[in-house]
Amino acid sequence: MFKQLPLDQPDSVEIVLNGQSLQVPKGISVAAAALSNQQNFTRTTPVSGKKRAPFCMMGVCYDCLMIIDGKANQRACATYVRNGMHIDNQEGVGPAMEGISNE
Repeated sequence: MFKQLPLDQPDSVEIVLNGQSLQVPKGISVAAAALSNQQNFTRTTPVSGKKRAPFCMMGVCYDCLMIIDGKANQRACATYVRNGMHIDNQEGVGPAMEGISNE
């Protein structure tokens, strides 16, 4: 579906995406790295569990939320890849929000 176009500068960084070590172009967003590596979704909704994927690619819709370096609810489209970054799909509200109630 998505394909990374060749870059003028071949610099890359190593990330771990859902447990898989990958080399991705330096300077791209986490969302772009996920989409270009055949990730069909980045999160599931807390209510229905439906799969969601990056939509606006500019931080407005929040459909790109992922767990980045252990921190849930991070906008993947507004975060750039760094060497050694660990990225995981987010299920529901994510681990940081589990167990929180409005009581």
